[in-house]
Amino acid sequence: MMTDADADDLEPRSGDRFPGVRTFVKILDDYGLDAGLGFLLPGVGDVLTGTGSIALLFTAVKEKVPTVILFKMLLNILIDTVFGIVPVVGDLFDLFFRANRRNLELIERYGGDGDEEPDFGDYAIVGLGVILVLASILIPAYFLFGIANAWVHF
Repeated sequence: MMTDADADDLEPRSGDRFPGVRTFVKILDDYGLDAGLGFLLPGVGDVLTGTGSIALLFTAVKEKVPTVILFKMLLNILIDTVFGIVPVVGDLFDLFFRANRRNLELIERYGGDGDEEPDFGDYAIVGLGVILVLASILIPAYFLFGIANAWVHF
């Protein structure tokens, strides 16, 4: 149950560069919506987390996060994708390994300082991240479709 203090925590902070992303991450990771939905409706949590991951990657490029930090963000997404695919265990894992929260903290820590414009390599990293996110959505959907198809034809 959300308290008044929690609701205040969702309000944009003055000077906040990306309040919508912060709110989305807080609801998914801090309040456990990702894990809860993933447990109740397999695949739904993955879709929401994937949406957050893509938004954070593009925010990181816009904020001129260094390439090495983009790699670290990509690693967080990879870990979340690999473990998140496993039914039930992946949802429990999501309670403890909050990839989007970690990535938002990296953006806040390293973003906005660089004078360098993003280059092809940065966009390639983001593209790889998008592919990982899509895999985390499509692989469970493929298995769920197979199970549903087998159930119907049983």
